[in-house]
Amino acid sequence: MSDMENECSLVGCMREVPDPRAPYNQKHKFLDIIIIAVTAILCGMDTWNEIEDWACSKEDWLRTFLELPGGIPSHDTINRVFQMMEPDKFHEAFFRWTGAVAGKIEGVVAIDGKTIRHSRDGAKEKQPAHVVSAWASEASLVLGQLRVEEKTNEIKAIPELLEILCLEGCVVTIDAMGTQKEIAEKIIDKGADYILQVKGNQETLLEDISLYFEKDMFLRKKKELGKEGRYSKEMDFDHGRQEIREYYVENDIEWLKKNHPGWKGLNGIGACVSTITERGATTTAISYSIYSQEGLGAKEYREGRMSHWGIENSLHWVLDIGFREDESRMRAGNAAENVNVLRHIGTNLLKQEKSCRMGIASKRKKCGYDLEYLGKVLKGLNTGIE
Repeated sequence: MSDMENECSLVGCMREVPDPRAPYNQKHKFLDIIIIAVTAILCGMDTWNEIEDWACSKEDWLRTFLELPGGIPSHDTINRVFQMMEPDKFHEAFFRWTGAVAGKIEGVVAIDGKTIRHSRDGAKEKQPAHVVSAWASEASLVLGQLRVEEKTNEIKAIPELLEILCLEGCVVTIDAMGTQKEIAEKIIDKGADYILQVKGNQETLLEDISLYFEKDMFLRKKKELGKEGRYSKEMDFDHGRQEIREYYVENDIEWLKKNHPGWKGLNGIGACVSTITERGATTTAISYSIYSQEGLGAKEYREGRMSHWGIENSLHWVLDIGFREDESRMRAGNAAENVNVLRHIGTNLLKQEKSCRMGIASKRKKCGYDLEYLGKVLKGLNTGIE
């Protein structure tokens, strides 16, 4: 391999992952197996058999940067390695790589969870893997992820994820599950700001905020609120569907702080009123948030909320459609969690390659048949593969 001494490269970070195999009778290098899996996933391979077949067809190319002393490992060998590999160590290597390539992150960092549905194994009474991810919206990078046993455990995982990440100067957005005083405090202590959605899990806080908007803000003239920077509106039209989103903010909330002490950094509240008209029917939904930025305007609040929704379109949708994650049967042992890291590596690499105006699924196919393009993708984020 060339440039492998770069400790901050993907390969350099993966060198630190412990080999889970017994030290005897090893035909294949552990690092070779990881890199084969990374490149195969990039090229559209979604099963262990496909990874082996692809590697056999590209053996000459792989040998330009891998040693492959035992040839191409079988799909069973690759499967066993990813079943046995310690997910925590694999995650740590991923964190080190993304931390190095991301540099100083700016803008919104969205944190949200996703269930890998087919990772459930009923025969072994194994629940599906649920992964909490951090997504840098402006950089289009997965910064890291942690697995939890079920969605309700996100509350425990989010502080651990926040502790690992460098967030100074960022705005952290989290859905209602993460709207907890301890999490708000952790974000402020990390030198960041927050926008946290408020729902029924904070019942009295939600009641006070919703009553204020319904009896005060929503009754005021929108034109005047707009002049004050406290109201913003946007409209979307798509295939006969119309959506109007109206954003309100209030920064004078001393009354709320007195009623709800303990929310560190709390400086304002916001509301988003979404009205959708489709096929002659109209529905309206209202969501509320708390935030820490002083003097936040309605336009900035809108941008923060829109950036958070981007984690669904730019990450979760990509994993489901571009990488077929929910269809994956790679679930034995630690495989589901470890392959999730492989997909996040692939997402980061493909998102950063912008010369080809295709979706992620199409980019994966192009990598599979166009080695020149695959090389361009691999050189985009300091992988250490030349």
